[in-house]
Amino acid sequence: MGIFSFPNLRSPFTLILLFVTILSSSEFGSVSSTTLNTTNGDQQSLLLIKSQLSDPLAALASWSNESTTFCQWRGVRCNNRTRVTTLDLDSLQLTGPLSPYIANLTFLKRINLQGNNFFGRIPLDFGHLSRLQYLNLSSNSLDGEIPAMLFSSPSLISIDLSKNSFKGDIPSFGNNPLPQLLYISLKRNNLTGTIPKSIGNISSLTYLDLSENLVEGSIPVNLGINSNLQHLDLSMNYLLGDVPNSLYNITSLAYLDLSYNELNGQIPSTIGYTLPNIRTLNLGVNAFTGPVPTSLSNASNLFKLVLTVNSLDGEVPNNLGLLHNLSYLDLSWNQLESGNWSFLSSLSNCKKLRFLNLNGNNLTGSLPSTVGNLTTELEILLMGKNNISGSIPHEIGNLVNLMALYFHGNLLTGIVPPTIGSLRNLQTLQLSTNMLSGPIPVSIGNLTQLSQLWLMENQLTGTIPTTIGNCRNLLRLKICRNKLEGIIPKEIFSITTLSQELDLANNLLEGTIPWEVGKLINLPYLDLSNNRLQGEIPPTLGECQVMQQLYLNGNQLQGIIPDSLKNVKGVKYLDISQNNLSGQIPEYFETFQSLEYLNLSFNHLEGIVPEGGVFTNSSAVFLVGNVELCSGNPLFDLPPCSKSSSKHKFYVVKLTLITTAATTVFISILVLLFGTMYRLKKRDAKSQVNCLEDDKYRKVSYNELSRATNGFSLANFIGSGSFGSVYKGNLDGDGQVAVKVFDLDQIGGQRSFTTECKSLCNIRHRNLTKVITSCSTIDSQGNEFKALVFKYVPNGSLEEWIHPKIQGKKLSLAQRINVALNVASALSYLHHQCMPPLAHCDLKPSNVLIDGDMNALVSDFGLAKFLVDSASAVCQSSTSLCGLKGTIGYIAPEYAIGGQISILGDVYSYGILLLEMLTGKRPTDDMFSGHLNLHRYVNAALPEKIGEILETTICQEIEDHLMHGCAISLFRIGLCCSEEAPKDRMSMRDVAAEISSIKEALLKRESPLDEGN
Repeated sequence: MGIFSFPNLRSPFTLILLFVTILSSSEFGSVSSTTLNTTNGDQQSLLLIKSQLSDPLAALASWSNESTTFCQWRGVRCNNRTRVTTLDLDSLQLTGPLSPYIANLTFLKRINLQGNNFFGRIPLDFGHLSRLQYLNLSSNSLDGEIPAMLFSSPSLISIDLSKNSFKGDIPSFGNNPLPQLLYISLKRNNLTGTIPKSIGNISSLTYLDLSENLVEGSIPVNLGINSNLQHLDLSMNYLLGDVPNSLYNITSLAYLDLSYNELNGQIPSTIGYTLPNIRTLNLGVNAFTGPVPTSLSNASNLFKLVLTVNSLDGEVPNNLGLLHNLSYLDLSWNQLESGNWSFLSSLSNCKKLRFLNLNGNNLTGSLPSTVGNLTTELEILLMGKNNISGSIPHEIGNLVNLMALYFHGNLLTGIVPPTIGSLRNLQTLQLSTNMLSGPIPVSIGNLTQLSQLWLMENQLTGTIPTTIGNCRNLLRLKICRNKLEGIIPKEIFSITTLSQELDLANNLLEGTIPWEVGKLINLPYLDLSNNRLQGEIPPTLGECQVMQQLYLNGNQLQGIIPDSLKNVKGVKYLDISQNNLSGQIPEYFETFQSLEYLNLSFNHLEGIVPEGGVFTNSSAVFLVGNVELCSGNPLFDLPPCSKSSSKHKFYVVKLTLITTAATTVFISILVLLFGTMYRLKKRDAKSQVNCLEDDKYRKVSYNELSRATNGFSLANFIGSGSFGSVYKGNLDGDGQVAVKVFDLDQIGGQRSFTTECKSLCNIRHRNLTKVITSCSTIDSQGNEFKALVFKYVPNGSLEEWIHPKIQGKKLSLAQRINVALNVASALSYLHHQCMPPLAHCDLKPSNVLIDGDMNALVSDFGLAKFLVDSASAVCQSSTSLCGLKGTIGYIAPEYAIGGQISILGDVYSYGILLLEMLTGKRPTDDMFSGHLNLHRYVNAALPEKIGEILETTICQEIEDHLMHGCAISLFRIGLCCSEEAPKDRMSMRDVAAEISSIKEALLKRESPLDEGN
């Protein structure tokens, strides 16, 4: 029953009018909801719907009693009888329950509320919307069971309830055929039970997505009688048993995904004939057996074929080359055989092929040279974990666009071909666990994009080429367990990007450990064990403060354990056994709280074994073979110590006195420094001018700004910055504005106003905030007043979107890419197009604003600096704190030690901002303590653990292969920008170009979802 009361039916006139109205109507419905729910009733229902919602963006501002033209309200459309037929309110951040008053809009044909924050259950009254054709409630927070009545409308064409929190079984669709229903998506919920057989009765269905639920059982046989189905996704459930053959007979099917289930049986041999229009076929991660059907070559539209992780056998079909549209082929982790390798020659006809994965099969014999005939569009080639023998063909160098090459875990012999250096886009080279011999080719240095190099467990000889130092993007280098000799090139230790692993163990390397090892400040894992290294442990190793695992055992190192190692406090595993080290065990090992394994055995150490920290656990410390050691702990099986072994205490006291004196001097210098700064501030306050006095800027008075902001009231307050507060206002002639009022009593306030004026006078870019004018005058109390007036930006700052306080404020990965590109474009303009270049000096999320179109604008130039020449980039006065410009967490490391202000400082801040956008973690988060920071946190997770560090709202988006690649690329850009050494950072021009390419790739991709509609 509707929410509105009936008119007075006792009146004869009313009864006659009602009867005439019913007879004259072309559409019959219930008296309460169709005939008597008048135009005014629709308006009142809309207002009642609004009254239950939180609307932070004022998206429903037009929904007002003052307006009678409700058919023109935002998101509302009516028919020619002024009855509401469409409610389209997607992605407006609306929050509240799903209102039952929607059911009173009985002429509704389309409801689109996706991408908001509606919560609670779907009202049962929705089942009475008999004219409803399209229902999209996806990407909200709805829960409970899905009401079966929802599917009772004979007009229903499309329903999307995906990405909510529904629980319970999939509702029965009834015995009615629902002749209009075309689209059903219930993806990513917690639905249980089996797939209702009644779905098979919906003969009009073209799109069905039940993926990522808890559905189990078998696929209904009658689902396959639907001759119109184009998109079917049942992946990531618990489906089992055979797939009914009828499902493979839907000739209209373009997208079929049954992956991540427990389905078995054989793939029908005729599948290529019965699914002639298939574009995406994913049967991966099941238990299918038998051969790959040769009939697949008949599916000429096939774009993506995934059969990974099954038990398929037989030869890889040699006619797949007939699939001229094939871009993605994954046959990995089966039991497929290579035969005479004719399939590889056939695939050379697939000119669009970009991804080929044959890992983990039974491919045997020599890899033919025809591998070099594959299309140059190929980006990923994976053939690891097979039984391939022979040598790597020189023709592999023809595949010039390869980004990943995996031949590991085979029986390959011969040399690493020098032509490998032609693969200049290569990011991962995995040749480990073969029988390769000869030297590492010098041409390896051409692979400047390389991030992962795996050559371990081969029989490589010769020296490590110095050209490997050209691979300045390396994150991991593993060339252990070979027969390499000679010295370790110091060029390796100049690859400061090494942030995952450096493993040179089990070779024949000699000489000393280069002092340049201290440059690897981001390296957590270093293994130089079991070589012939001599000399002392370099003290510079203590600069590798994020080191977690350090293995120097099995060499001929001598001297003492350096005192500088006390800086490596986060180390977990330390093995320096089987060397010729002497001296005492450093007491600082007691303070290493993370230390789990310490092996000092078979050296020439002497003196007392410390008693605290890791030494309380005798099973974690190994000391055997040091005959001069003594200990009071009987578990170490060492002789007891005498009482005359504490000479070092004198030195500890002396060091304490020196430290105290140094601290006193430092504090005195700081007091003088700040006193001088304050005097300079007082002097500069008297010489400020308003630089926005050009004719193109309008003149505004203090009174005008006061009126515009209601006297700078708290209700108009937007937020505060480094040197003032910002108020929202309405200025005659300019509409909504943001007024930034500078706090002139604060040190730097006067200078900040002048700096920002000068900056804004000289810059113009679509991704910079637009200044309207400035005001420099006296306020109503006679105090000096300075303010800047900007165009108001409605969506707040990036800070509010990354760390939302309002529920439902979300940024998709695509939106984050757009924001990252906007900011990069703005900085590229400031750095490379402004003359002279301008350094922003305070880039952070709160200084990036989001406009109504979700584009980013860089704001707040109060600390900016024009870099007129090299001298102007240097701190000119000893009393200046220019090295500390910016905000903690975003300040470039060189600024903190008095380094030059430069555009590379902005690049660092941008890198941190980008990592924060992707992880949702501030650089000042409590988890970042000691040597762990945001940069190292991300570095340690890439690429295998990307899902663990991505912000939760975008984590699910990277399941798409392209989106996953985009996220990794963005992380790597962020890491490269936030390198500690300025020279290792990218330029903002290059950053903007790379992110632009990422955005273009997303825009150009072909989406299977679109094909299913």
